[in-house]
Amino acid sequence: MNYVTGHQPEPAAAAQADGADASVRQSAEHDLRVLFGESTAVFASLAGPAHMVEAANAAFFAAIGGEARAYTGVPLGQLAPELSDQGFVALLDRVYCTGERHVGRGARVVVGSGPDRRETFFDFTYEPRLDSGGNVVGVWIIGVEITQLIHAQRLAAEHRVLLEQIALQAPLDQVLEGMSRAIEELTPEEVLVSVLLADADGRHLRHGAAPSLPDFYNQAIDGIATGEGVGSCGTAAHRRAPVIVTDIATDPFWDDFRDLADRAGVAACWSTPILARDGSLLGTFAMYHRTARTPRDTDVALATVFARTAALAIERHQEEEARKAAEAKEQAARDDLAFLLEASTSLNAGLDYAETLRRLAGLCTPKLAPLCAIDVVESGRVHRIATAAPTRAQEHLLASHIPVYDADDDAVARVLASRLSEVARRTPTGPGPWENLGVTGYLCVPLLDRNRAFGTLTLLTTGDEALDGHTVALAEELARRASSAALNARQYTQRVTLARDLQAGFLLPEVPSLPGAEIATYYHPAGEGLDIGGDFYDVFPLDGGTWAFMLGDVCGRGATAATTTALVRHTVRAVAPLLPDPETVVEAINKALLGRPRSHGTGFVTLVYGHLTPHPDGGLDVALVRAGHTHPLLLSDVHSPRTVDCEGLLLGVALQAHLKARRLHLRPGESLLLYTDGLTESRNPAGEQFGEERLVGALTADGRVGRQEVIDALVHAVHVFTGTTEIDDDQAILVLTAAPSASQ
Repeated sequence: MNYVTGHQPEPAAAAQADGADASVRQSAEHDLRVLFGESTAVFASLAGPAHMVEAANAAFFAAIGGEARAYTGVPLGQLAPELSDQGFVALLDRVYCTGERHVGRGARVVVGSGPDRRETFFDFTYEPRLDSGGNVVGVWIIGVEITQLIHAQRLAAEHRVLLEQIALQAPLDQVLEGMSRAIEELTPEEVLVSVLLADADGRHLRHGAAPSLPDFYNQAIDGIATGEGVGSCGTAAHRRAPVIVTDIATDPFWDDFRDLADRAGVAACWSTPILARDGSLLGTFAMYHRTARTPRDTDVALATVFARTAALAIERHQEEEARKAAEAKEQAARDDLAFLLEASTSLNAGLDYAETLRRLAGLCTPKLAPLCAIDVVESGRVHRIATAAPTRAQEHLLASHIPVYDADDDAVARVLASRLSEVARRTPTGPGPWENLGVTGYLCVPLLDRNRAFGTLTLLTTGDEALDGHTVALAEELARRASSAALNARQYTQRVTLARDLQAGFLLPEVPSLPGAEIATYYHPAGEGLDIGGDFYDVFPLDGGTWAFMLGDVCGRGATAATTTALVRHTVRAVAPLLPDPETVVEAINKALLGRPRSHGTGFVTLVYGHLTPHPDGGLDVALVRAGHTHPLLLSDVHSPRTVDCEGLLLGVALQAHLKARRLHLRPGESLLLYTDGLTESRNPAGEQFGEERLVGALTADGRVGRQEVIDALVHAVHVFTGTTEIDDDQAILVLTAAPSASQ
């Protein structure tokens, strides 16, 4: 370094001064050598343009390669050739030539070669060395290695990234692998990181992340038990404390894994347990080394920091998985509820017993299993009533198999006897098309009626699918609901059959053949036929060629109405042959109604009852009584429909019905129309009744008087008026027509 002063000294004085400066500089150099020779800072004194290493401290030689390069009197470029390639010798040349110092901050220096090559970082200064004349004679190198600081900064940055990933709920495997790679890349010595995760019971460790360990090693230790002496990780997990194995080759903890470690090329393993906030085991964090070595304090601190980071990631992952599991469970519960509600709606949509069970089979596949069969017990035998399968061929094959009711080796028979569900991961016992269907498991659930098994629901699996507890519970609940729906449908079917049988008993099984007369009837009950209607009619013979006829309407519906209808019809048939005229017959009916027990009903009855007798000259003589019923109509092709006036009170109300018979003669071709108020009181969407005027109008539209034409015209007119074929009240029609003469 050149110094410039304000004046030039005298030669002698200058020489003296130069000597003094040289002495000071030599003393300073000595002090520097002593200072840096005793410190961890890097110091070297280089001489001449070749940068000959004149003196250096141990830290300098350690920095450029250790004892193998601890020589003086050798140019630096020759001692450490890699420095020339990185430009450091060129910087020395510039300082030597210009006399200007150079300061470097955080300079990256790669020293050594091959396996000994390592990355370092330095803060350094190149200071020119001056002689007494101010000429540059060499360069001082003064520096401090900051490799650990740089690594710490990088680790801190990576740590922040990991924390951000955890906060953003990145996948656990991604976080753990990123953490492992960051530690492996940033630690000065080669290290291989492994993270193992604890099972829920804390008794086994599973592979979490180990990007640099061989796959065979990771697979071998995946699932190792936690326990004393089970390697470094198993022992650390068992103790809940760090375990340091400095030499795998001699440590007894590695007796069972020493050959595996040798194949993987690892010689030391330091394992730290990963613990949750409550102290429970989450896993282990292990650092492997290729050579046997003891950890420094910084290594222990690093392991502790990242074990805590891993704990945070694992706990966050477990919380997220628990949340997802809870949501999935809640969604599954909602799906199950929706399925059961939909199934209940479907099962109760119809009132046919067999169709309900067929719906059950369809609901089970493929939701619960790919194959389903429904069996019921009827007359002491098992009948397969419904099947469901992916293909028609499989369904036919399944339907062709019928279980044996009393066979000990048949699953259906056992469930019918025990009333308990049976599930197995195998084909059902007993013969069956199991191999052809590829059956691998089954579930047989009883269908119960007040703790009596009347059938079974059998689910069959194929392939690797298994019937778990959730499926069993869902199938049992579905079977319970289906049993209720099927039994309701069967009871309804039985009641409808009973109602139809009773109703048929109140109607003519077939229209009788009357001499000189023709008869047509029509009956349409309201609703679905579950209740017995209140309308009735009858035609039966009396003595002397006379016939009795009647059409009536009982107040109400159901069993009580049926009782009253039966009372009326049976009373009429009993007393009509014994009494002389329609009035006395109807009076007997009124008396019978008034004398019935109150438990048999108290409703009134409207009735038209009469006698008809063929006239020798043709036509029919008619005598009739009307008791509160709609007026009969006389139909003729000559006149428009005429009302047959006949007074009388309805029956079952007063002691005297005040009846008055009406007698008339039907000429050949004329008809007498009797009908119930179910026709005239039919309503359109606006609530308006069909009424008697529209009824008469329907009969006169085309002048129809034939018995069947009359019925067709009335029924059609009512349907057009109401806009539907459904009715709110029973409808009954009886048409009595005098047979046309031979000339007609």
